[in-house]
Amino acid sequence: MYRVPVISKEGRPLMPTKTSRARRWLKEGKAVIYKNDLHSFAIQLTVDSGEEIQPIAVGVDPGKHYSGIGVQSSQATLFTAHLELPFQRVKDRMETRAMMRRGRRGRRINRKLPFDQRAHRQKRFDNRRGHKLPPSIKANRQLEYRVVKELSQLFPISSIIYEILKAKGDKGFSPVMVGQKVMTEQWLPSIAPVTTKFGWETARRRDSLGLEKDREKSNQNPATHAVDGVALASHDFLKYKYLKGDKGWFEGSVEITNAPFSVIKRPPVSRRQLHLMLPAKGGVRRKYGGTVTRHGFRKGDYVETERKGVKFRGWVGGDTKTQVSVSDFDWKRLGQFSAKKTQLLKRNTNLIVNTQTGGRAFLSQ
Repeated sequence: MYRVPVISKEGRPLMPTKTSRARRWLKEGKAVIYKNDLHSFAIQLTVDSGEEIQPIAVGVDPGKHYSGIGVQSSQATLFTAHLELPFQRVKDRMETRAMMRRGRRGRRINRKLPFDQRAHRQKRFDNRRGHKLPPSIKANRQLEYRVVKELSQLFPISSIIYEILKAKGDKGFSPVMVGQKVMTEQWLPSIAPVTTKFGWETARRRDSLGLEKDREKSNQNPATHAVDGVALASHDFLKYKYLKGDKGWFEGSVEITNAPFSVIKRPPVSRRQLHLMLPAKGGVRRKYGGTVTRHGFRKGDYVETERKGVKFRGWVGGDTKTQVSVSDFDWKRLGQFSAKKTQLLKRNTNLIVNTQTGGRAFLSQ
């Protein structure tokens, strides 16, 4: 049985409750639906209530293309998520932007002038003094931070367990290593105290809990990455006491249960460009990108539309003079629909969430 996030009358997260109790409170008028950017079913109380809370931990398993998140208490698994990170898309767009800039700078230079009179920019010399994150890595870490921050508004999070990597020998480093310091020392501590674990500790805890692991990383199911988030979060409740040799015992208890499972990513909306990279016939370049449409919708808005009596739900991806382009979760176009028959359900939050069931798929049979 799933647990439903509960928000107090004043807006503070409380301990989650059973779905049956949440429905009863809604029916009796003691609570209302609480809207959130994770599209998670949550309620907010309309009456005063006690605010006693218990420890709730969030486990974050970062990756290069995918990350896993699990929210766990000692008695139940509360939430699991599979994050599709924007690493490759940002990397490709940065390369395209650099190429377009080189082309523009090359076109504006008058090569008939002597070299010292051409419109070259000043030499940069050594002006790279900062320690900025690469845009692709920064986008990955920002998505993880955004999801954890949204979870902190649904659950009274008491701790965050973050998996880190450490290069050994001549293996070099992984892009996953970049940015883990800013996550564990700057961003996440603003939400809750952070503890770090190595990958081998995550694997050992996952095996001890009897959780299955899907090695195909692109699969959108709890057993790929969310399972590691749950295993990380369990460290807060089930600690291993070491003895000499290989013997030891676990202290504490934790119960892995059914939980909502969501696949989360950012809408692949292009930023506004002055023109396309290549000119069309006649040397004219049309406008490209941006988030504004001509019909009051924004790209990334979640809408419901209709065609021939059949209703569709999806995200706005573009527009024409009279129509709106609607895409599914994989950003495949469902079709172009009349703007007059399209109804806004939720404004763009810069997150696309696909909530699924079957959150216990990672448990061994």
